[in-house]
Amino acid sequence: MVRNLKWLGAAFEAMLGIPVLGGLFIISMGYSPLGFMLVFHIVVLILSVSRLNKVSFGPIVGITASVLGFIPFVGMMLHWVAAIALAIDAFTTTREQTRVIKEDDRF
Repeated sequence: MVRNLKWLGAAFEAMLGIPVLGGLFIISMGYSPLGFMLVFHIVVLILSVSRLNKVSFGPIVGITASVLGFIPFVGMMLHWVAAIALAIDAFTTTREQTRVIKEDDRF
């Protein structure tokens, strides 16, 4: 589940990083996509820590891109970096890592 959320976040960030279209989308929506992506990346980071027992770098870069995304050219570059970081993070998350079972989760 966390792996799929990372791929989804990478796709969203790549869409927001498109030079003219991403900026027009963000501005036309009143910068609310940045707020949505901030909450999305925080949720993915919390799920990653709780389920995989490790801090993922992809959501951290995504949080940075969401916070600083209102700056015209810096935001575009940060969305590109976040998309690449989330894709690498999702690619390196193996299926074995996504099925970590804690002692408390057993019946």
